[in-house]
Amino acid sequence: MATALSLTAISNFLTPFNPPNPNPNPTLLKSRTLTLTRSSLTDQSLSAKQNLLDLISDQDRGLKTQTDPSKLSEIIKVIDSMAVLGTDKVTTGPSLSATWRLLWTTEKEQLFIIKNAFLFGTRAGDVLQVIDVEKGVLNNVITFPPHGVFFVRSTIEIASPQRVNFRILKLGWCINIDCNVGFARFTSAVLRGESWELPLPPFGQGWFESVYLDDEIRVVKDIRGDYLVVDRAPYSWKE
Repeated sequence: MATALSLTAISNFLTPFNPPNPNPNPTLLKSRTLTLTRSSLTDQSLSAKQNLLDLISDQDRGLKTQTDPSKLSEIIKVIDSMAVLGTDKVTTGPSLSATWRLLWTTEKEQLFIIKNAFLFGTRAGDVLQVIDVEKGVLNNVITFPPHGVFFVRSTIEIASPQRVNFRILKLGWCINIDCNVGFARFTSAVLRGESWELPLPPFGQGWFESVYLDDEIRVVKDIRGDYLVVDRAPYSWKE
């Protein structure tokens, strides 16, 4: 009996030790890694967003940036970084539908109208981009308080997770308080004053990409290489 016990003890002593699996659930570990990565990307995106809003906060919707190439370079650098961080995001879903209000842009035509609205005896109010994804409609709008408006109506179609194609249908204008809204087939447009003339973009179709989209703002790059930063207006614009 003693011999048997001794052999058992020796056998147990010689049995290799198998430590616990340091990675008992590879799928769970991978999931945690993805969660941490997404969290990190979200933090970076929010940081870039705040940086962008800070940079454009004193730029008068882009008017001041036109004469400040250094500031323009800073802003575009941040936008490009946001585009990289949001490469895999879908920005053409239902949340794209909204009345978007201009915060900043490089679009020369819009900035010209904003700057020179006094030539119409008024001032430029909110500049809007009104999108309805379900109906496939886009309106670009410049308001002239109290009742004036210039707008371009387009149809849209979703081309990719971030790109929207548009085709311009009609333009409408109403500058004076008591005027009627007029429409015309859009082949080209000119905004004209007593001693100046501004040709508007001569093409009737194009695309834009929303490289960043959340519950507050949207950041856009378009076919002409222009940039646009808009926020969700606290109201819905209607024709």
